[in-house]
Amino acid sequence: MRSLLDGQDSCVVMPTGGGKSLCYQLPAVMLGRTAIVVSPLIALMQDQAAQLAQMGIPAAVLNSSLPSEKQAQVIRKASEGEYRLLYLSPERLARPDTIGWLQRVPIAFFAIDEAHCISEWGHEFRPEYRQLSRLRAHFPDRPIAAFTASATKRVRHDILHQLQLRDPHKCIASFHRPNLRYLVKECAGGEQPSLLLRALRNYQDSSIIVYAPTIAKVGETVDYLEAQQISAIGYHGKMGAAERRDNQERWMSDEVRVLVGTIAFGLGINKASVRAVVHLALPKSIEQYYQEAGRAGRDGQPADCILLWQKRDAALLAYFADQIVDPAEKERAWQRYHAIRRFAESTDCRHRQICLHFGESPKWTACGACDACGCESAWLVKSVKAEQPKLRTPAALVMPAPAATAAAAGIADLDPALREYLRQWRRAAAKQQGVPAFVVMHDSALDEICRRRPGSIPELLGISGFGEYKAALYGPQIFEALEQFRAGARAALAPEAGKNPYPARAGGL
Repeated sequence: MRSLLDGQDSCVVMPTGGGKSLCYQLPAVMLGRTAIVVSPLIALMQDQAAQLAQMGIPAAVLNSSLPSEKQAQVIRKASEGEYRLLYLSPERLARPDTIGWLQRVPIAFFAIDEAHCISEWGHEFRPEYRQLSRLRAHFPDRPIAAFTASATKRVRHDILHQLQLRDPHKCIASFHRPNLRYLVKECAGGEQPSLLLRALRNYQDSSIIVYAPTIAKVGETVDYLEAQQISAIGYHGKMGAAERRDNQERWMSDEVRVLVGTIAFGLGINKASVRAVVHLALPKSIEQYYQEAGRAGRDGQPADCILLWQKRDAALLAYFADQIVDPAEKERAWQRYHAIRRFAESTDCRHRQICLHFGESPKWTACGACDACGCESAWLVKSVKAEQPKLRTPAALVMPAPAATAAAAGIADLDPALREYLRQWRRAAAKQQGVPAFVVMHDSALDEICRRRPGSIPELLGISGFGEYKAALYGPQIFEALEQFRAGARAALAPEAGKNPYPARAGGL
């Protein structure tokens, strides 16, 4: 933040949930001019702009999904300096007409989100990001800040070169997420469904993400979980935008606790209370795994990252790597393949392996928070085939699940009826405004309201997440909801999960 306020280029590498957005949002507000934020994620841009609006900070998104009249209005207001933050896609920035009107905007600095996309060595290389090198030529006196959560040392050097950053301040946070527990299990034939089921039942009433490798596997997994009385919904790129948005919002609002998705899900997701992320196949790289698994435990509470892989996953990754025609890209794919396979098969500390991969050299050799360091749950230690219905496991072998324990401890002092009543109010307020529920209020703020039961604006301002604008916006509604609850009002029954959009398939998972 100081670097941007001082007009200096910056390269910022922080883990998912580390606060990257705040690093450019706050300086933009303090400088009183417009920060141009470049992001490839339309949903993320829209959510961030909505969150800023809830705090009284003028922000806008400009992309092709807007009607032409609305696009013209945003450009006009931006030229007049009305926004503190303006979100653009790299494709929009590459348009011939964009540079012209941008030069009329009172720009404070450029913030490049997901900056690893500019590097061919990155796990999500996007050619359109290479157009961002034009920024230095057209705006030589404007600072540029690059932000990413998953860049190796090689990718970081490429970012500096491609964006032509000048003597940048480098802020490289630790890649060690001590609140996460990494559990990796190679599954024999037929083991994976039962292990998944046992894992999910270990996190009662907690939000969970399950990553499936294909669209078909998403459908099969949703079918399987529904058959086991676990409510789940799917998310993948072939769904319509409205359906994807609706499913994501239902999960974000805790209407459904398990979301099964492909890698299309999760970029920019801002749900802090995810207690577990489960992968049903080997990701294509350690960077991808770190980014996706890192969506667990963003609230700092213990959470589990579970990788249930099979040998055929590795064979499939090898096949795709071999199909690549470009020699340089093929070599990069093979390097990613060998790295993720070493990670899955190694008996070394998982946390340490991840840190070393990203160029960090921890002084410790064992974390105490991964399967390689002896931290496993009974459901994972035992073979599914060997398990008997009435088998009694010695107490010494049963290790409590940190995620489940923490989740229970975190809400133990809350009135569950009040919590559900406020959640229902939050869902209604979000739908009325057309924004996701977390934009209205994060779970942590909602829980704190349950504990404190504020009765005035000053009391509400004492709760993290409420500034003067938001307190004035929602305070009267919150006080009324609390009063109604005291008078005996309770939440209506939760809506049905809805009909499974996937046809039943033979063979289960």
